[in-house]
Amino acid sequence: MRMESVLFLSGILILVCIPELPSRNMLWLFPACLCLLSSRWYLRWPAWVLAGLLYAHWRALGILSVALDPAVEGSTVTVQGRVASLPERKGDVTRFSFRLDAMENEGLPPGALVRLRWYLDAPQIVPGERWRLRVRLKRPVGFMNPGSFDYEAWLFQHRIRATGYVVGDARNGRVDVAHPWRPDVWRFHLRERIHAALPEGRFRALIVALALGDQSAILPAEWDLLNRTGTNHLLAISGLHISLVAVAAMFGAAWLWPRLGRAALVIPAPWVGAAVGFVAATLYCALAGFSIPTQRSMIMILTGLGATVFRPAGLARTLALALLAVLLFDPFSVLAPGFWLSFLAVAWIGWGMHGRLGAGSPWDRWGRVQGAVSLGLVPVLAFWFQQVSIAGVIANLVAIPWVSFVTVPLVLIGSLLLWFAEPLGAAALQLADGTLAWLWPFLELVGGHAFAMLKTGPISPAAVIAAGVGAALLLLPPGMPGRWLGWLWMLPLFVPASAAPPPGTLRVTLLDVGQGLAAVIRTSRHTLLYDTGPAFGPDFNAGEAVIVPWLRQAGVRSLDVLVQSHGDRDHIGGLASVREAVPVERILTGVPDRVRGEGVSACRAGQKWTWDGYAIEMLHPREGDRLEGNNASCVLRITNLRNAVLLTGDIEREAEELLVRRFGSEMRATILIVPHHGSSTSSTPEFVASVQPGYAAHPAGYRNRYGFPKPDIMSRYQQHGAINLDTGRYGALEFVLDDARVRFSAHRVSARRFWHTRLL
Repeated sequence: MRMESVLFLSGILILVCIPELPSRNMLWLFPACLCLLSSRWYLRWPAWVLAGLLYAHWRALGILSVALDPAVEGSTVTVQGRVASLPERKGDVTRFSFRLDAMENEGLPPGALVRLRWYLDAPQIVPGERWRLRVRLKRPVGFMNPGSFDYEAWLFQHRIRATGYVVGDARNGRVDVAHPWRPDVWRFHLRERIHAALPEGRFRALIVALALGDQSAILPAEWDLLNRTGTNHLLAISGLHISLVAVAAMFGAAWLWPRLGRAALVIPAPWVGAAVGFVAATLYCALAGFSIPTQRSMIMILTGLGATVFRPAGLARTLALALLAVLLFDPFSVLAPGFWLSFLAVAWIGWGMHGRLGAGSPWDRWGRVQGAVSLGLVPVLAFWFQQVSIAGVIANLVAIPWVSFVTVPLVLIGSLLLWFAEPLGAAALQLADGTLAWLWPFLELVGGHAFAMLKTGPISPAAVIAAGVGAALLLLPPGMPGRWLGWLWMLPLFVPASAAPPPGTLRVTLLDVGQGLAAVIRTSRHTLLYDTGPAFGPDFNAGEAVIVPWLRQAGVRSLDVLVQSHGDRDHIGGLASVREAVPVERILTGVPDRVRGEGVSACRAGQKWTWDGYAIEMLHPREGDRLEGNNASCVLRITNLRNAVLLTGDIEREAEELLVRRFGSEMRATILIVPHHGSSTSSTPEFVASVQPGYAAHPAGYRNRYGFPKPDIMSRYQQHGAINLDTGRYGALEFVLDDARVRFSAHRVSARRFWHTRLL
């Protein structure tokens, strides 16, 4: 079964790596595949791979068959349905999932799940309530950039088939109240009770996360510390906590059952313990709303209980059964890093502790467990995130037992008592808040040092495999020959794959940051960032979500120059996050009064420098120009003997006229980052005729409310021979220029998977 589970997983991985789903007719191979599963190994093993592929294909077809009609996008329609999640309120925005009962124009079938935002004066929304709402929907679309979080994959995995917002309308109204016995209603009211019990609790958001799995109120600074110390897995309803609850209930029931009389003669105590453990795990998962990670944990626990109690099996066989069960329940669990970390953590514990559980004190064994998990997961963490928490080895030694055996029991006891003895429940939750207050200074001490996080840069798959072999060697029992070779096998992790352009090459990347602008210019030895994209709220901006992950996957550890063209929110929103994440040697800006710090100066026409054969010059604004706002944007030109790139910020007609008078045809460019996102207030005929770009790249969000880029502007560029591209439809745009040619790629095309919405 071990090999079969791995082969079934391999088939699923093959499917999720392809850009388009195969024909539905391929499913007719399934009966033949089932027949081959009982054949000889050389037929059975390929049959298991094919079975995984076909099963995932069938499930994917079922999900994608529910699709929003593109004709409905942008229209205000009436929908009716039930609130299907805990509402998340941040600032003046309330977010929630909504299960449709009916929709005007039949843009989506009944039962479809959509994700909605309600701005400003949203009323209190309770899960399970039925509402009639006026909404505007769009297909599942997210940012498409190398290194960024794949939001469309997340929507696909959660079966969310459209996103949108509620339009202010008098016809919006509650149709029916929620049934009081629905689990999600209990979760909502428990969250309200916890808020009331901890009105001044510093760690109230973390208490809610431990009780309900709702992490929406955790502050960015708290997440940053948890990530730096590798303890982010603790402050939620995690597989570890569910397992501890299940094990405690199992052993408690198995101990108590024989002491109740003759019942143990009828039903064996291990059976009762396993049943009680699974019920306890199920109830705890219900507190988390049966989220996808807790569903996976519950299946793994059920498989483990069944395999060890009813038919004892080794760890490898039990893990293989759990893997197969999880994949059958949801083959697209493989899209989440948590899936891999869960199974790999258990596998590394088994490898690192095999034959040694009886040796040493409990603390010795606990230290070995942490060492095995920390060392074993280093390769995959470095591959996915280009960084590894070194402080996590120390922090988890203390944090895991403290949170698991002190904080979590107090949270569960307090949550239960809130329903029956509210003062006692509030007291227990206040104690839980106090335990986190005692733990937090330790985490700040451990995570506050420069060594807390090791940044590795981009890692090749071969380096990950080599490091995995190295970790396996290092975790062999003491005295085994060749253990020291493990350190040599680990070395490729610290030799990042080179992602810099070769000498003589210029790489221009216009990132997909929605309705905003961020572009990266790279030569073989230097990097320039032009603008930092929008801020979408107090806790989310393009710098943290797009630019920093892109820089990390590209192996960029510092910026030589950052140009902040002007101060509009859609251009400057990510600045603070970028400056906090990477060192910046020099900043040139059109708004020096808003960008403070060492190395900051105003951008002025005439500023020049040369990088690796490319001349870089600031064309605008000049000293004395009486321009402000968009027209005072920094305009930058990069040239060599053959090509030129022009970045224009948000300049409009007045600034364009000045540039045409001053430079005329000298502004000709191979690539133009189009002014003001393709607005009708920019790209005048004279300016377009002077620049005559080969590529007109429009930084604009998909279905943005301004309608950028405007069709007449795109037509104007096309008439002058330019190829129009926009980030909303194409994702990140990358241009590679050298003396021979210009190469172009669009991330939505090159990195496409079958769950990505087709916009081209």
